[in-house]
Amino acid sequence: MSATVSFSLPSSRGPRTVTMSYARVGTGEPLLLLHGIGHHRQAWDPVIHILAAEREVIAVDLPGFGESPALPEGLTHDLSTVVPALGALCEALEIERPHVAGNSLGGLLALELGREKLVRSVTALSPAGFWSPVERRYAFGVLIAMRQAARQLPLPVVERLSRTAAGRTVLTSTIYARPGRRSPEAVVAETLALAHAEGFTETLRAGTSVQFTDDIPGVPVTVAWGTRDRLLVRRQGIRAKHIMPRARLVRLPGCGHVPMNDDPALVARVILDGSR
Repeated sequence: MSATVSFSLPSSRGPRTVTMSYARVGTGEPLLLLHGIGHHRQAWDPVIHILAAEREVIAVDLPGFGESPALPEGLTHDLSTVVPALGALCEALEIERPHVAGNSLGGLLALELGREKLVRSVTALSPAGFWSPVERRYAFGVLIAMRQAARQLPLPVVERLSRTAAGRTVLTSTIYARPGRRSPEAVVAETLALAHAEGFTETLRAGTSVQFTDDIPGVPVTVAWGTRDRLLVRRQGIRAKHIMPRARLVRLPGCGHVPMNDDPALVARVILDGSR
């Protein structure tokens, strides 16, 4: 069941109201889940019930993605706005210093929340921000092409492709190593989410200058990378380990850029181990 919460953020033009959509399930210590650019909170569906057996899970649609509207005028889709927005979200939901797990853009946001000491632990799955300039340009080019395809493909074509493993491979093999495992309904929904994401262009533009360069002392950090990540290549995980030498670096065999669907049991275990 999804819900929404609204809260106020300061801007250069005065306070602005931000609304975010989320789903909350399970019991235990709070665990915030953050998806990647162009995706939606349903990216976590393959692992959410495993996690909810041991954690109170809050899966969020980031501003301008999924069911969350874009940020209002006066606020920008960049780290300096979205990180405080996530802090304000936790405050509004009366969640004090949750654990956080994020994928891709969500992984970068999770690390930023850790750097600001707003969370108890961080698990970052293929986080953005550890790229070389060439790797970033490649990833952004792929993302733009995926977005254009999602916007141009008529819905009946997407639905037809989603019904076969080969069609799901055409639509999602950039982010999943095992696209045939994704359900047809999920593939249609995430293709539509990418096509309709209001925050996509501005978020991507803000990312051109992003590089994560800080260690995060005092907060347990796990960085996990799929061995078959075709979007952010796994050597970026080695860079992350050099920047954060105390972080636990985990290999996800056979997983792609969005590993939750490729190996739900492994990813859930990595998140639960990282959030103890």
